[in-house]
Amino acid sequence: MKIDLRAKPVRQIEWLEENERVRLKVIKFKGKFGQWLCRTLKKPNYFFINLDEVGSFIWKKCNGKNSIEDILEKLREKYDEEKVRERLLTFLLMLNKYGYIKFE
Repeated sequence: MKIDLRAKPVRQIEWLEENERVRLKVIKFKGKFGQWLCRTLKKPNYFFINLDEVGSFIWKKCNGKNSIEDILEKLREKYDEEKVRERLLTFLLMLNKYGYIKFE
């Protein structure tokens, strides 16, 4: 999938921040049977994905206001890494694939 750098990523799932790190709240089951099973077993119907420092930085910028180009510029200012563009695009494509963000 080719990404337009003018696209604006928008978060689609709940999340929380702890010590400047982001935790994504991912629903396990969307169907009624899975929800019923979790209630019956008294287990949560979600789990958390913990993002690293760079992932957390990117996630916070996915607010529908920043374009991918804007996020890339801010990443380059904050982190002096090679291949920051490839890392950003790969991460955004992965988030989009699982429905955690969408592009506007």
